[in-house]
Amino acid sequence: MVVSLKPERLKRYKDVAMLLIRYGRSDLISAAGLEGSVLPDEIAAESQTASAEDLAKDLEKLGPTFIKLGQLLSTRADLMPGPYLEALERLQDQIEPFPYEEVERIVSGELGVRLSKAFADFDPVPLAAASLAQVHRAYMRDGRAVVVKVQRPDIRDLIVGDLEALGEIGHFLDEHTELGKRYEFENMLVNLRKSLLRELDFTIEANNLSTIAENLAEFEDIVIPEAIDDFTTSRILTMEYIAGKKITALNPLRLLEIDGSLLAEELFGAYLKQFLVDGIFHADPHPGNVFVTEDDRIALLDLGMVGRVTRSFQDNLLRLLLAISEGRGEMAAQAAIRMGEAKEGFDRSSFERRITDLVADNSDAVLSRLNAGKVTLEITRISADSWFRLPAEFTMIAKALMNLDRVVYTLDENFDPNIIIRERANEILQRNILKSVAPSNLLSGVVDLKEFAEKFPTRVNRILDAVGNNELRFKVDAIDEKVVLEGLQKVANRITLGLVVAALIVGAAMLMRVETSFRIFGYPGLAMILFILAAAAGFVLAFSIVFYDEKRRKH
Repeated sequence: MVVSLKPERLKRYKDVAMLLIRYGRSDLISAAGLEGSVLPDEIAAESQTASAEDLAKDLEKLGPTFIKLGQLLSTRADLMPGPYLEALERLQDQIEPFPYEEVERIVSGELGVRLSKAFADFDPVPLAAASLAQVHRAYMRDGRAVVVKVQRPDIRDLIVGDLEALGEIGHFLDEHTELGKRYEFENMLVNLRKSLLRELDFTIEANNLSTIAENLAEFEDIVIPEAIDDFTTSRILTMEYIAGKKITALNPLRLLEIDGSLLAEELFGAYLKQFLVDGIFHADPHPGNVFVTEDDRIALLDLGMVGRVTRSFQDNLLRLLLAISEGRGEMAAQAAIRMGEAKEGFDRSSFERRITDLVADNSDAVLSRLNAGKVTLEITRISADSWFRLPAEFTMIAKALMNLDRVVYTLDENFDPNIIIRERANEILQRNILKSVAPSNLLSGVVDLKEFAEKFPTRVNRILDAVGNNELRFKVDAIDEKVVLEGLQKVANRITLGLVVAALIVGAAMLMRVETSFRIFGYPGLAMILFILAAAAGFVLAFSIVFYDEKRRKH
C-alpha cells in the first residue's frame, strides 16, 4: 500500500490499525501492510475481546468521520454481528459544543451582517451539539421562533482528510484480501463520502425539507420544518422551530394521551410513499429525529441524509415488501435478484434457499411484530455470503425501515405493518401508473418516437439494399461450431466403421456355406479372415468408446 508520510495521515493509519487489532481483525492489518503504523508494544497491549459498546465509544473518540462510519456500519448486517449492529445503532452523534464566538463569526460571515442585526434574539447556549454542526434557538425580526444549524469550523477539511486515508486502506484491502473482494470496502467508503459531503452542504438539506414536505402534504399528522431560504447558506441552516419531544423521551402517560395507532399508521404510510412513489426518502428516521409535537403530530427532523431510488428499483422493492409481508420466500428472492448484480462466484441456489428460509422463519413468528428492517438487513448479509451485490440504496432503505420499526412500535406496540403494506400496495401501483403516463414523463417517449419516425425510412432502405445486393447477414453467436463439427465427424466415422464391421460379419456368414479347400481351424479360410477383421475392428471401436470418451468427459 502507498503510505502517505503526512503526520495527520499516519495518525489515521494508526487509529484504523488499532481498531482492527482491538476487535480481532489483525489479519487485515498484515494484508494492508499497516504493521509499521502501530508500535509493537501497543499491539501486544491491545485486547481482542473488546465489547460492542466499546467499539461505539472508540469511534466517538476518533471524531466525526468515524462516528458517521459507525452509523454506516450499523446498517451492514453482512459485516457486523448482531450485538455490534445494535451498539452502533445507538451511537450518539453528540460531542462538546464549539465556542459561541466561533458561532457568531461563522453566522456573520455567511449572512454578511452582524448576528445581532440578523436575529432579534440568539441563544448562545446550543440546544444540541453533533459531530458536523450544533443547533441554537433564535427569533427572527418578525417574531418567528427558529433554530439555526451552524457547521463546525474546519470540519470539511478534517472529514476529507479522514476519508482519503480510509479510502486508501479500503482500496488496498479490496485488491489483496478475499474479505475486501466480497464486501467491497472502497465502494462503501465512496458512498460514505458522497453522503457526508452532501450533509456538509446545508442548502441541499434546505431543498430536502421543502421537497419532502411537499411530497407528504397529504399526511396531515406529519410535520416537516420549513427552511428560511434568505438565512440559509452552505454552512448555516435556519428553519422554523417545532416544539415537541423525541419519541424515546416520552413518558408512558404522554403516550397514553396521543393516538399512537393513528400516528404509527400515518408515519409508516408516509415512508412507503417516499420509498415507492416519490423516489426520495428521509434516510435517517431514528427515534432522535422523530418528535411528537405539542399538538400530537409527528415531526421529522434532520433531513441532511436522504436517499433516491429509480422507478425499476421501486417496483422491485414493492415486490420484496409484499413477499415479506405475505411470507412468500421465493418471490422475495426473485425480487432481490432483480435489484442487484451477481459477482463472480455467485451461488444462486444458496441465495434463493436462504432468503426463502429467512422469510419463512419470520412468517412463522408473531406477524403483528414483523420487523421488516431486520429482514431486509439480513438479506444484505445473505447477499454478501453468496457473492451478490445489492445497491447502496437498498442498505439505506433497510436502515430506514429498521429505525422506522422502532418508532412505530414505540407509538403502538400492536402495530401490524403487513396490513399497511397490503392496503397501500394497490394505491401505490395506481399512483405509479398515473405517474408514468403524466405529460412530463410522456415527453421523453414522444421525443424517442419522433427520432424513430425520422430514422425509420433510412433504416428500411439500408435493409432493402442489403437484401437486393445479397449482403444481408445474420450473426448468431450461440455455440462453438468447430466443436460441433468435430463431434459430428466423430459420430459419422463411428457409424461408418460400425457398418463396415456389420458387412464383414454378414459376408463371412455367407462365405461359410461355400465349400473350399482353403480352411482355417476346419472352417472356410476366407470366411474366417473376414470374421477376424470384423472382431479386430469391433475391438478398436469399443476401446475408443470406453477409454478415449471417458477421458474426455473427465476433462
